[in-house]
Formats: sequence, C-alpha cells, structure tokens
Amino acid sequence: MELLDYLRILRRRGWIIILLAVIAAVSAYGFSKTMTPIYRAEIKLNVIPARADWGLSNTAKDLLRNYGVNIHSHKTAQKVIDRAQLDMTTYDLLGKMNVNPETSDFTILIEAKDPNPDVAIQIVQTAAEVFVERQREWNAQQDKQDRIDVSIVDDARDAPLYSPKTKLNTLAGGIAGALLGGIIVFFLEWLESSVVRSSKDVERALGTPVLGTIPVTSDGGGTRRLVPIRRK
Repeated sequence: MELLDYLRILRRRGWIIILLAVIAAVSAYGFSKTMTPIYRAEIKLNVIPARADWGLSNTAKDLLRNYGVNIHSHKTAQKVIDRAQLDMTTYDLLGKMNVNPETSDFTILIEAKDPNPDVAIQIVQTAAEVFVERQREWNAQQDKQDRIDVSIVDDARDAPLYSPKTKLNTLAGGIAGALLGGIIVFFLEWLESSVVRSSKDVERALGTPVLGTIPVTSDGGGTRRLVPIRRK
C-alpha cells in the first residue's frame, strides 16, 4: 500500500481510532481515580566500619544482608508497632515494608507503602531507630576497632504518592486504545479489500489503466455500478 492509501484509510475510518483512544483514556483515568492512593516513604542507614581495613570492610559488606533480614523480621516489626503505636499486626507491617541492602555504598534502604503517608513515615523512621539502637548495643560489647557503626543518613520527611499514576495510566490507556483502533481499521479494510468502488480500485487490482466506465442502472432501484473498460 502507498502513503496515499493509508491517508485515505485514515480519512475514512480515523474516527474509530480516535474514539477508542478517548474511551480507553477516560476508562483508565476513571479506574485510577477509584483506586486507593498508596504513599511511599523511605529512609537510608549508613553502615560504617570502625577502621578503613579491607577485612573489616568486607565483613561489613557481608553483614549488610544479615542486617536487612533482622530489620525485616517479626521481632523488629513488633518493636516498631509498640513504639509507634500502630494498629496492625507484624504480618501487616512486614507486608508494607521492604529492606534493600546496597553493598556498593554500604547503605540499607528501608521503604514502606501505606494509604496513610504519616503511617508510612512512622514505619520507616521507627524501624531505622530500632535497628540503630540494637546495633549500638552490639557495638558496646565489641572492641572499638571491630565495631560497625550504623546511623540514619536523613530522617524520613515525606511520603510522595506511589500509586496510582493517573497521568501515566491515562496516557497508556489512550495509546492502547489507539493501537486497538488501528488494528480494527486495518482489519475492516482487509475485509473490504475485494470490493471495487472506483476506477482507481480497478487499476490497483488489475494493474492497467482504465479508459472509461459504463454506468449500469439496475431495474427499479435506480442503483448504479461501474463497469470498467480496459485497453486490450
């Protein structure tokens, strides 16, 4: 098909693409508005060996995952619930919280998602404080040269909206609707590809120019059809 053929198709059936794109975008927007907003808070812990020693540094790096397991535990979760006075079980809290150790920069990222941004902030802030206190107790029993200090980089201050992404969902819905509309349009064109409506269709099908047409009127109905005359 040539470019003019595509333009012709868009002129005839482009409204289908536009309509489906609008319907899908509006549907995605409406669905996003019905979803419960979820907010995400995060806090980072800094893990610093007591001395710049290769062995101690590797020990601290190996311990990062263990620290993550301890933070994301029912024992820590219960302390967080008790201290922050949260109305939830340890299973609920652990389902809202994720802990990601970063061995490349010796940090631990604690994040929490909740419909209430204040609760999300309380979870990460309290979890960080509980673990820092526990690590200080552990360090108190170690030689100063063997300690691994854990501190909070910055307190949790805000909890931006995590989901739904209304604008992104609306855009994705519009694009999906447009693609679906395009598929429907070209499927309809494929179904009608054998229908001859004009001399151009005849020329395209036969590969020869049409010199003229003879109008033929059907009995009673007054409907006309074109009979092509080709050069022999």
